[in-house]
Amino acid sequence: MTRIPAPTDTAPYDEFSMLHENAEEIGLDWPSGLAVERRECEVAPDQLVSMLVWGDARPELVFLHGGGQNAHTWDTVALALGRPALAIDLPGHGRSDRRADRNYGPWLNAEAVATVMDALAPDARGVVGMSLGGATTTRLAATRPDLTRRAVIVDVTPQVNDPGRALTPEQQGSVALIGGPPTYDSFEEVVAATVALSPKRTEAAVRRGVRHNTLRLDDGKWAWRYDLFGRRDAPPPAPQTSWADFTPLWDDVAAITVPTMVVQGGDSPFVLPEDRAEFERRLPQVRWEVVPGAGHAVQSDQPRALEALVREFVLDG
Repeated sequence: MTRIPAPTDTAPYDEFSMLHENAEEIGLDWPSGLAVERRECEVAPDQLVSMLVWGDARPELVFLHGGGQNAHTWDTVALALGRPALAIDLPGHGRSDRRADRNYGPWLNAEAVATVMDALAPDARGVVGMSLGGATTTRLAATRPDLTRRAVIVDVTPQVNDPGRALTPEQQGSVALIGGPPTYDSFEEVVAATVALSPKRTEAAVRRGVRHNTLRLDDGKWAWRYDLFGRRDAPPPAPQTSWADFTPLWDDVAAITVPTMVVQGGDSPFVLPEDRAEFERRLPQVRWEVVPGAGHAVQSDQPRALEALVREFVLDG
């Protein structure tokens, strides 16, 4: 197997230079006492996963982002919690290597995350995952309860990608950008497109998130830092029995034995009442929390509310 690293950004920047903005937005003192650095972990031959390591002690929390996101989506929550943590760039996202088969589903993700946790966070007290990261957390909780001592699943169930559910771009929010153009002529064009679909976030927060999630290519165009579009240097993904079909994870929901909390965005269209009913039927002991004023990305829309829930359920539980 040949390693496929993330594309090179021809406009490199200090990825930690904007953390003071995250702190200021939620009233935290800066600089924070929690140092952060980027590390890599080999999860398979010629396959590296990149991550942000918060703090010097063994990680207490592991954060998994959604599809089309990266580890920086957790910056504000990590700062608010102030505890040692890992925020992982899932395969094919952020600065992690791409997969030759372009299979970025929760099953293979969970294997990669387990390898990282075995090496760097074997004693973590909980895993927090949103959307694709939440589906990955579901799989991890079912198969590696020794690593997933408590599971926090943010705004996702195995029914999330039901093809019978058509959402408008406005309903999808920034998730709609995954199906948008693969490149943009300028950074400002990316920001404008994202601001238009992110009504719950300030322009400054959107701009920061876009910078973390984009890179400038050799031709001067800007592209997203994830491999959910076709690559010119790779074959098409395997025929879609599709890794985007999460419905087999319903069996994993029923197999979870660790304390589990689902956090639903109060304004999110991605989890329907019937999804919650099925989740609670499969896992009657689940704790279910709804966060008012949050869409799909609860960690971005209401970071303080999510921080409080994670602190109480995982760290104080």
